[in-house]
Amino acid sequence: MTVPDSVSIVGGGIGGLSAACHLADAGADVTLFEQHDDLGGVAGSFKSDGFRFDSGPSWYLMPEVFERFFESFGTSVDAAYELERLDPSYRVFWKDGDRLDVPADPDALAPKLEAYEDGAADAFHEYLDHAEAVYELAMDRFVYPRRARLRDWLDGDLLRAAWALPLLRSMDRHVGGYVEHPKLRQLLEYKLVFLGGSPYNTPALYTLMSHVDFNQGVFHPVGGMQVLVDALVDLADRLGVTLERNTPVSRIQPNGDGMRVRTNGDTQASDCVVANASPAHVERTLLPPDQRDHDDAHWDGQTYGPSAYLLYLGVEGDVDPLRDHSLVLPVDWDAHFETIFDEPGWPTDPAYYIHVPSKTDRSYAPDGHHSVFILVPIAPGLNDGPARRAWMRERVLEDLAEHAVDLRGRITVEHEACVSDFANHFGQPKGNALGLAHTLWQTGPLRPAHRADTAPGLYYTGADTQPGVGLPMCLISGKQTAQAIAADTPA
Repeated sequence: MTVPDSVSIVGGGIGGLSAACHLADAGADVTLFEQHDDLGGVAGSFKSDGFRFDSGPSWYLMPEVFERFFESFGTSVDAAYELERLDPSYRVFWKDGDRLDVPADPDALAPKLEAYEDGAADAFHEYLDHAEAVYELAMDRFVYPRRARLRDWLDGDLLRAAWALPLLRSMDRHVGGYVEHPKLRQLLEYKLVFLGGSPYNTPALYTLMSHVDFNQGVFHPVGGMQVLVDALVDLADRLGVTLERNTPVSRIQPNGDGMRVRTNGDTQASDCVVANASPAHVERTLLPPDQRDHDDAHWDGQTYGPSAYLLYLGVEGDVDPLRDHSLVLPVDWDAHFETIFDEPGWPTDPAYYIHVPSKTDRSYAPDGHHSVFILVPIAPGLNDGPARRAWMRERVLEDLAEHAVDLRGRITVEHEACVSDFANHFGQPKGNALGLAHTLWQTGPLRPAHRADTAPGLYYTGADTQPGVGLPMCLISGKQTAQAIAADTPA
């Protein structure tokens, strides 16, 4: 593909690193500006008194996307880092005392579901068959290909497929056509939280996530998510990308036949700019007002994914019965989703996720200790002052003690993050943790495009753009952004 001579990339998250690699590989002179010392964006990590923590994403899903990325540069995941498939993939704790291990083999899971509902095993297999078909169709025709215009999404074969139309209804309604028991519905729906949505506002198209979960499985990259970031940084470096760390960008200025990026009082000229940041943040803080595609009211009206209350704990002693990945769920989780999307507030009966990577990878913690990460999805935009954070901390640790294991009195290292940290550290609108939610009106061509309209030469990549939220999607987004730039570059 033909690309401009020079490209500036603002932000060194997964999407920015992916775009940098694809553009540099095509021959562009690429400079990436990252405001922090560490690259990877929200996919970061940190160490504290002998413990290591993944600060953001901790589920390694869709392994074929990562393989496809590295293979496009003549290498492989195996050459970059080691993967271990988890079995069981995770454990679910319901607050009525019930527990369920989800084995790596879906055929081993199906009989367990009969205990909840007669016929659930057959319904589960039928549901997974459909989820696999949706996944293959979506990835081959709509996720991997770059579809720049709305008409590009009007695929005749898809529109003629009778089973495709129900994918526009809510995920909860779709799952309800297979199983009725509330725990089974939760089991098939919870991954939507990682897409920034709920079962009630996310289209059933994302049933594909069940294929990702149950058929493809959950993996642990040995060494944590940092090994992925390091592999991307090493690849970018080998391809000749200039990586400027600790270099915040204060202005993006279209300038006739090129672009200007202002950093630390200096100005860099390039043919185009890729922003690996929320378009809302870019338009509000980095662009001249006359170069914005949208006003503040537009961005205020968008549905953002949840923020999160995060605890990073170094714990002495055993943490059984927690697994590498664990979910703690109320039997009725409607109230928690209402506090995220309908009536924003702090959950009193929270659903939350726990990551204990030291169960598999002892490099995360000293001997006799464990590294524990707790994530509580909460509404973006909440006031997360010290008193409210302290209340949430006590509520979660008390709840965890009641339903799984008591960590209190054994915590030797502790850090936290919440709404204001996502807003201040990453420029996330309303302090959301994931990006724009995958609602029906923010899916596919209705998400922000890779190409800005009013500011020629400005492009976007990352979770807020197409194809969407998650590490695999950000890798793909980086390639699509590079393709958009190539499409605009004269041969």
